[in-house]
Amino acid sequence: MAITDSPSLGAQTKTEAEKRSDADDWAVEPASGAKRVCYYYDHDVGNFSYGIGHPMKPHRMRMTHNLVLNYGMLDQMQVYRPIRATKTQLTRFHTDEYIDLLEQVMPETAEELTGGGTRCLTGEDCPAFEGVFEFCTISAGGSIGAAERINEGSADVAINWAGGLHHAKKTEASGFCYVNDIVLGILELLRHHPRVLYIDIDIHHGDGVEEAFYSTDRVMTCSFHKFGDYFPGTGDVKDTGIKAGKNYAVNVPLRDGINDTSFPTIFEPVIQHIMEWFRPTAVVLQCGADSLAGDKLGCFNLSMHGHGNCAKFVKSFGLPTIMVGGGGYTTKNVSRAWTNETSVMCGMQLDENLPYNDYLEYYGPRYKLEVLSNNMDDYNSKEYLNSIKERIIDNLRNLPFAPGVQMQQVPSVSLGKAIGVRTTSMAAGNEDVDFELDAKIRDIMKAKAAAEGSSDEDEDMESDEDSGPISAFPRLGSRAKRQGGLAAFKGKSPAQSTPGAASARGGAGVTGKGKGKQSAIVQGYTAGFDADARTAAGNGSSTNSAGHVPPRRKRTFFSAQLAGLPPLIPLGRVSASSSTSAVNGRSTAAAHLKQAGGKGGSGGKSGGDDKRSRRGSPMSVS
Repeated sequence: MAITDSPSLGAQTKTEAEKRSDADDWAVEPASGAKRVCYYYDHDVGNFSYGIGHPMKPHRMRMTHNLVLNYGMLDQMQVYRPIRATKTQLTRFHTDEYIDLLEQVMPETAEELTGGGTRCLTGEDCPAFEGVFEFCTISAGGSIGAAERINEGSADVAINWAGGLHHAKKTEASGFCYVNDIVLGILELLRHHPRVLYIDIDIHHGDGVEEAFYSTDRVMTCSFHKFGDYFPGTGDVKDTGIKAGKNYAVNVPLRDGINDTSFPTIFEPVIQHIMEWFRPTAVVLQCGADSLAGDKLGCFNLSMHGHGNCAKFVKSFGLPTIMVGGGGYTTKNVSRAWTNETSVMCGMQLDENLPYNDYLEYYGPRYKLEVLSNNMDDYNSKEYLNSIKERIIDNLRNLPFAPGVQMQQVPSVSLGKAIGVRTTSMAAGNEDVDFELDAKIRDIMKAKAAAEGSSDEDEDMESDEDSGPISAFPRLGSRAKRQGGLAAFKGKSPAQSTPGAASARGGAGVTGKGKGKQSAIVQGYTAGFDADARTAAGNGSSTNSAGHVPPRRKRTFFSAQLAGLPPLIPLGRVSASSSTSAVNGRSTAAAHLKQAGGKGGSGGKSGGDDKRSRRGSPMSVS
């Protein structure tokens, strides 16, 4: 039988499928609409287990990553393994006692450390499973790292599917959540962004995040959740915040069975008004997958595409966005939904037929990238949704337009780089960078203190230890430097000691403190004699007759003789009648010195050994 011009139904279906596959399979959007996406994943996150029979399965992150890998999306993203969060980072929100308990607790010691399950880890939702602290550091490290990438401007979208644990409180675990990585990530964003919007589409109310920012206007929290006789029991539309955070907490309580048709009618108008009134500079989107149809603990009826349309709508505003995971207890549907939302942020359209992957048997019998709605009833009537929407919009109208906060310039060079700490190598070794920075700063301060101490010791040393001539200008200590140093007595010499007085110390003589201190008259010195003399006497720049630079002495004092300057005349040895000639000429001053017997101090240690103090001294005149 000859083939007719009209193809059969089967042939037509096959042709359409081939055309769709050729056009859409792993297709990438044009460069103009593409986003720079970074993706955080740690291969160890799937190794943890809450225990047999517990609905929370960290294995779902491994399934999601394997799908993302086999769809070829890793080539479209910057892929990072998160640095484990440190205790210092975790205590930016949580208390020290709580984090210490998480680090120490084990299944065998949980009963004792938690007081029989009455503090920190209460009930059966949050068991003390083996490796709980390490699991928390992976989750929190990914969200903190994502926020850092957004702050640096190196990414437009950052994804951490191991995060999104929105129930954890400051001092206790709650709802399968131990450490609130979302709060830690938002705190990091607030370093650079004046206003941050948090959106939660998990079926459970994001009570931990709302509680953390309930009294601030810098973070607006918006949660779409099941309200009523349902965990955690919070999130009424009347809960809008307190103090400065009044009206900055938006709660959208929903009823059972909301689907792809009714959910956008409440989600999009609310988010649109928040964007117009709050004007956030960054967004954190929590994509809890327990709002999907068929979830083990959920009662909503969203399909995979209905869930993913929320991410697509948020992306349309073009703001820096962090996307984290959250709830979701039917693992095969969780991995499908998060894979689809990863493709939304990457600008890719995926083939509905799943590629071969390590967990292909989980997705039978259809083996497709889909989560379909079912036939459950939707109890969210149009009247109910409109009333909720009107109340929320009325609250938003009471907000001041785009509340601001004082910001200041952030140095472009990190502290570790400025003081020479190799943060890259430390991070590779999983070391605590903060402690290394503290140690480096302490070393710098100790070295500075030691340098000042050695300067004070030098001025206290006796001048007879020098191999050269005794100087009239002792080295200044740190106290003398703070009081002006040589600049404070330009044109004057340091104080000289009388034969019966104690030895003159570096800074005390300059300030005139102590008994028996006398000033001296300087002949023929220029205004800049102090710097020139120190250079000539202390730097060892002169050469000997053989043309070699002599070895540098252990300590060097100012010496007028080495500097080629006229000698200093002590004021006490010049009579009142001839003081003018002593100032104006060397010969007259020499005569007065000879008349006085040449018993003046040398500026160093005077008295006692007069012969030694006059030998080679610039004060001796032939």
